[in-house]
Amino acid sequence: MAKKQTRRSFLKRSIGSFLTVLGLSSGGLLYANRIEPSLLEIKQQQIKHSLIPRSFDGLKIVQFSDTHLGFQYTLNQFKKLVDTINEIKPELIFFTGDLMDEPNKYMELNKLAAILTELQAPLGKFCVFGNHDHGGYGSEIYRNIMETTNFTVLLNESTPIKVKNGGSIYLLGIDDAMLGKPDLPLALKKVPNNKFSILLSHAPDLADAASHFPIHWQLSGHSHGGQVKIPFIGALVKPPFAEIYPEGLYTIGAEKPLSLYVNRGIGTTRLPFRFMAKPELTVFTLKSES
Repeated sequence: MAKKQTRRSFLKRSIGSFLTVLGLSSGGLLYANRIEPSLLEIKQQQIKHSLIPRSFDGLKIVQFSDTHLGFQYTLNQFKKLVDTINEIKPELIFFTGDLMDEPNKYMELNKLAAILTELQAPLGKFCVFGNHDHGGYGSEIYRNIMETTNFTVLLNESTPIKVKNGGSIYLLGIDDAMLGKPDLPLALKKVPNNKFSILLSHAPDLADAASHFPIHWQLSGHSHGGQVKIPFIGALVKPPFAEIYPEGLYTIGAEKPLSLYVNRGIGTTRLPFRFMAKPELTVFTLKSES
């Protein structure tokens, strides 16, 4: 369920935003508004587990998230991102939500669809809903554009990923935590217990719940890595369901731990700034421990 925004939390966010703008010099504002949002960082991360078949060794996955097209992020920038992803030559592409900032107000859907279609991944392109994908009556707009560009939308469901040399892993996707109805048991219904599984969840903080299920990795976005961080203070505004795990790699649980990776996303929302939270593209490489 979505967390209700109280007057206190609203004031806290507003004051935080004000202090952010006030605390940066004009040069700092220029950097945070014009420079850092374009400094794409490509991060490499290995996914290693004994249940990953050897036939999957070296398989590359690209995760991108939170483009928020229409709010400071343009189609020209998105086209460059797509070209960068294709240069990596991933076998799988995962998008973890928030494609457009306001789907029902976005006026360039045809152009966006043409660019999304250019993304190439021989084993498939998969996505889940973010809160902005649901917001503004955007649910069907988002689903339609993703499905018409050959993405598989995973809404509380799973699918096997198979390679020619044999073996399989399972990919799960759940609905957004703020504006959707995530259902982990339903998503796991067709997943065998002895198969390696990756969960796509826009909201990272659902990892605490996911760690009680036979899920091995979770990939999330939503947080923007804090988007604006102040030294010694950290992120000024953390959205609901991204307050515990704001960015990077986490291990949750002890006996059969869940690995969570939180991508900082590409675009911005609410504030047209990024400071100490560069946009991120993540490249995962699978490795069998057996």
